[in-house]
Amino acid sequence: MADVLSWYRSYVRVVETGSFSAVAAELQSTQPSISRQVAALERHLGTLLLQRSTRALSLTEDGRAFYAQALRVLAAVDDAEGVVGKGRSAPRGVLRLACPVVFGRMHLAPLMPALLRHYPELAMDLVMSEAKIDLVEEGIDLAIRIGDVADEQLIARPIGTTQRITLAAPAYLARRGRPQHPQELGAHECVLFSSLSTPEIWQFDSPEGAIAVRVQGRLRSNNSEAVRAAVAGGLGIGVLPTWHFSESLEAAGLERILEGFEPAPMTINAVYSSRRYLAPKVRAVIDFLVAEFAAHPTLAPMRSGADVHAPKP
Repeated sequence: MADVLSWYRSYVRVVETGSFSAVAAELQSTQPSISRQVAALERHLGTLLLQRSTRALSLTEDGRAFYAQALRVLAAVDDAEGVVGKGRSAPRGVLRLACPVVFGRMHLAPLMPALLRHYPELAMDLVMSEAKIDLVEEGIDLAIRIGDVADEQLIARPIGTTQRITLAAPAYLARRGRPQHPQELGAHECVLFSSLSTPEIWQFDSPEGAIAVRVQGRLRSNNSEAVRAAVAGGLGIGVLPTWHFSESLEAAGLERILEGFEPAPMTINAVYSSRRYLAPKVRAVIDFLVAEFAAHPTLAPMRSGADVHAPKP
C-alpha cells in the first residue's frame, strides 16, 4: 500500500508540474525513477494515464478522472495520519512561495532562516512579484495574498491581518489643508495602490459605521513602497499598512491623519490551488506562518474592538 501511495503522490505532482524532471528535483529523486513510478501506477490500474511525447505530457480521459480522485485519497490519508500524530511525512523538497515584493522583503524573507532550521529537509523558492501569478501555470505551491480572494479555483486560509492608516506629508498638509472627515478626501490629491480590486474606493471604519469614499489622484502604483515615496514627497494622501513602518512616522516624513476613521483592515491569506493535493510541506509552512504572525503586533488577526497598532508619531 505504501508503494501505491508513493505512486499516487508522484503522479499528482507530475500532473501539476507537467514535468517528470521537476518532480524528481522536488522529491530529491531521479527522472527515470519518477517515470517508473507513474508507469507502475498505470500497470496497477490497467489504463494509460498520461500521453507522453518529446515536447509535452497530456492527460488521458482516465488520467484526468483519476487525478481528481487521487487528490481526495491523498488528502484523506494525510488527515488520518495527522489525527494520530504519526506517519505523516516530514516536510521535504522545494516549496515555491509567491508573495508581494514589499511584504515578502519585510516579513517573509526574515522568517526563512528559522523556517529552514525547523525543517532541515525543506528548501524554499521565494517568488516575489506584485502580479497575480497563476499558481498552477507557474508551479506555485503557496501564495500570500492580501485582501479578498475571489478566484473560486483557489482556497484561501486567513493567517493574519493588515492594519492600515491614512497618511500625508507635512508639506502637503500645509499646502492643501488637513481633512477632518473621509468625505473631504474627494477634494484632495490621493496616491492609489492599484493592486486592490477597487483602488479608487477607500473604505473606513468609524463610530458612524462603515464609510466608502471615491478618491482621485494622478499617480497609482502596484508597489506600496512607490506609494509611500510619493506620499512622503508631498504628492498627496495615501493609505499604507502599519507593517510598512519600522521607524516613527516623523522619521518617515509623514503624519497620520483622519484618526478615528480607520481604513478597513485587510486579511492576509495563505492561498493554494483547489486543484492541488495539499502536501505536508505546504501545511507545515502555513502553520509556521500562522504562529509567527500571531506574535507580531501589526500582522496578528484582529480581535473585535482591538486598537490599530500604528507606528509612533
